[in-house]
Amino acid sequence: MRSLAPDEAELWARVAATIRPLSREPVEPPLAEAAQPQPPAPRPAARLTAPPPEKPRPHAKATLDSTWDRKLQSGSLSPDRVLDLHGRNLDQAWRAIDDSLESAIANEERVLLLITGHARPGKPPVERGKIRAVVHDWLAASRHSRRIAAVRGAHRRHGGAGSLYIILRKARPGSTFS
Repeated sequence: MRSLAPDEAELWARVAATIRPLSREPVEPPLAEAAQPQPPAPRPAARLTAPPPEKPRPHAKATLDSTWDRKLQSGSLSPDRVLDLHGRNLDQAWRAIDDSLESAIANEERVLLLITGHARPGKPPVERGKIRAVVHDWLAASRHSRRIAAVRGAHRRHGGAGSLYIILRKARPGSTFS
């Protein structure tokens, strides 16, 4: 393995500085890097054609009408589709969620039961429960985000704290969701 040239090392340091760790634990830079002042990064050229990126939608706080909330709280609602993420790594789980949302939307299903497993106690980084920790962020950043009306914790009969209901918006004729 070859070592990086000075310009490559500088570029790599700038890229590495933009990385956000998966855990919630703050990451401190090594002492050698912290002591060296970093030059300001060049500003990217303005793009006139691309719209600004859309902010992720907080589906967990979205409101539903009282009928939906009563059905979800009582557990009387039957999910149209069930996705169990046990035994999957983060990449497999993300692909499975994306595929299930796409299929549910294509079949005009409204309620997806997502079985993530129970959250694990302890300080981050927690070796188990990684999917549960990031699923809300994934849904907010998903290409199907606009079709998700709300995300709620599941009733005990559907897995309780280890599962989530994903409520999809009803497709309106002539509307296009991306």
